[in-house]
Amino acid sequence: MQTVKVRRVGNSLGMVLPKEAVARMNVREGDTIYLTEAPDGGFRLTPVNEDFAEQIGLADDIMREDRNILRELAKR
Repeated sequence: MQTVKVRRVGNSLGMVLPKEAVARMNVREGDTIYLTEAPDGGFRLTPVNEDFAEQIGLADDIMREDRNILRELAKR
């Protein structure tokens, strides 16, 4: 486990990630990372997977366009 200090960045707060964490996450300056809630009540930082994000976007489109069909299928 590593500790990270929370610091003021303008009117916001930010954290500086240790270089070991940056290397394991394979991220660079300017990359986007997700902050998601974990099942245990904590939070998780994960790098963005562009392919997965695109797939989720397509799935959202399908669910929105075909919601009536999906609702009927869910009844069976």
